[in-house]
Amino acid sequence: MRYLVILVIAALFLQSCNSPKKEIVKTHEFTNDLIHETSPYLLQHAHNPVNWKPWNSETLEEAKNSRKLMIISIGYAACHWCHVMERESFEDSTVAAVMNSDYISVKVDREERPDVDQVYINAVQLMTGNAGWPLNVITLPDGRPVWGGTYFKKDDWIQAIEQIQELYMEEPQKLRDYADKLEEGIKSIDLITLNEGEVDYKQFEVKPVMNRFKQSFDTLYGGTRRAPKFMMPANLDYLLRMSIEEKDSEIDEHVRLSLKKMAFGGVYDQIGGGFARYSVDERWHVPHFEKMLYDNAQLVSLYSDAYKVYKDPLYQEIVEETLVFIERELTNTEGAFYSSLDADSETPEGELEEGAYYIYTEDELRSELGTDFDLFQSYYNINAFGKWENGHYVLIRTKEDSEILEEFSISEETLKAKKEAWKSKLLEFRNQRPKPRLDDKTLTSWNGLMLKGYVDAYKAFGNESYLNTALKNASFLVANQLKEDGSLFHSYKDGKSTINGYLEDYAAVARGFLSLYEVTLDLKWLEHARELCDYSISHFMDESTGMFFFTSDEDDEIITRTIEFRDNVIPASNSIMAHNLMILSHHYDNQEYAGIAMQMLKNVQNEMENYPSGFPNWLNLLENYRTKYYEIVVVGDEANSKVEELNRNFLPGSLIAGSTAQGELPLLKGRYQPGRTLIYVCVNNTCKLPVQETSKALELMNP
Repeated sequence: MRYLVILVIAALFLQSCNSPKKEIVKTHEFTNDLIHETSPYLLQHAHNPVNWKPWNSETLEEAKNSRKLMIISIGYAACHWCHVMERESFEDSTVAAVMNSDYISVKVDREERPDVDQVYINAVQLMTGNAGWPLNVITLPDGRPVWGGTYFKKDDWIQAIEQIQELYMEEPQKLRDYADKLEEGIKSIDLITLNEGEVDYKQFEVKPVMNRFKQSFDTLYGGTRRAPKFMMPANLDYLLRMSIEEKDSEIDEHVRLSLKKMAFGGVYDQIGGGFARYSVDERWHVPHFEKMLYDNAQLVSLYSDAYKVYKDPLYQEIVEETLVFIERELTNTEGAFYSSLDADSETPEGELEEGAYYIYTEDELRSELGTDFDLFQSYYNINAFGKWENGHYVLIRTKEDSEILEEFSISEETLKAKKEAWKSKLLEFRNQRPKPRLDDKTLTSWNGLMLKGYVDAYKAFGNESYLNTALKNASFLVANQLKEDGSLFHSYKDGKSTINGYLEDYAAVARGFLSLYEVTLDLKWLEHARELCDYSISHFMDESTGMFFFTSDEDDEIITRTIEFRDNVIPASNSIMAHNLMILSHHYDNQEYAGIAMQMLKNVQNEMENYPSGFPNWLNLLENYRTKYYEIVVVGDEANSKVEELNRNFLPGSLIAGSTAQGELPLLKGRYQPGRTLIYVCVNNTCKLPVQETSKALELMNP
């Protein structure tokens, strides 16, 4: 009801703004302060004629003192429509004259300041019913929003900001009253109620949840029935687990279909490896060409886990090629990972165009591939199915390798060699084109996800280079992003760490460190994870609900302190943190951690049951309580090799602990026997008789 009131008020207010207004002539002086920033996105706007300012306390104070309305424009470096609006409006002197005369204009990189983005995207969602980027909001001098939307054409943008400024001059109280109502709505969006009821998750009915998932299955192309289409790795990760635990053939088929169609689609870069952010169509064909670190990190984890279950060589190929892409395009010499590649790149005419780097004409392919073109044409659909626009093709597969082998009467080895040659030749060919712009800032949270991706790939395939990359990245995070007081920085660029960390940073990095401990058995990674979670409890905890705020108590509040608890393309920072605390509660026999994790899960239970696809990471946590959660403890001289064997298996409802010597942690204490390597399979520190073979240990988990 509260949301409905806000939307009705918004409609009435916007209607008042749409009446014809007199023409207003503006003049301005040009002083763009973004030139001093390091964010690639902000620097893209540093030479606009708009008097852009960065989001900081000085800018907010200036708005209050000047009593001017603020325009807060939020985007990110890889965003295609952000570039379009910049080209049409923010580079235009007429638009700049209006903005500079009446407004304090603030540019925000949503990846640098997710706290700012969360507040204003919630506001626009309430005002319009949908939101995205570019996100453009007008606020009162105190930062409270009164109007907003996403992409606007030039004339619409000018009309809107002129009319709102005139309303502010003539009827300011109308805006203040609206801001009061909207503020109430913003604060209600992430409202969490403490669930004090008793819950026995062993009795949780999982079938209704599974049935709700199934209602959205696309049985032809995988994923959900919609366009645009996002990969949603956390959903598929949960469904992968449930297909096994529930022995559900329909879910099993859906997971396999989704993984195959995503890998076959144009959303996957068939030549250079790595995934784009999403597909604009239902069949995964035409991507929105931006390539984000966080998507690829999670998809590496997903395909690595799926390989453990199905042993499909396609999954291994996807992981290997994606990590080659990450190493080639998104990794610096310090072991840190960059953020993204732009959707746009330059055409031969020097114009920015979405996807220009990645697409091919038939003539280009024939010229590069020569006598191999017919085979390539069949493999990647250089036909009506694979055609995009303006005579260009986006490569997409529809046939299994086995079908190609039969059709062309060639061997598996021949096809493999040809594929490698095609990819090498076409990568070299397209590298002669201008490359997409790189966002070379390092985000702590996304690095935590990629760290876990490399660890998961190492678990599945045993490639030592993956472990070495993970260790180098983890060492970078400790050396550069971890402060002496135990807090984290959020961003890093050009040797400088900036911005106080958010909950997503602590959650993702702690999760990465926990994964790293499970392959190295090096206690320092376990300790680092515990310290990050302890800091989060001290500085992010909402004592009234047991959840965690997105921002630290060291940061200024922006209208409200949000609590991010709904899973999205990236799982919610609260759901990742709840997983961390549950795992740590077993390692340290810590009932405080266990109690916090359980309370967090209880708090989201009602919404989780009604909208499971928005809570897959929470549901994954719930499974750890619904079924037996195994502590696999390996002690002895050969602990590392035994752990490596165990990690080759898909073991979602378990943790691994171990040492090559006597250990003092609760799971290790008293279990070391010189000259023997023993594997204990335990539940709540109650263990069965130890065994020496990993196969025997696995049998104990699957009696």
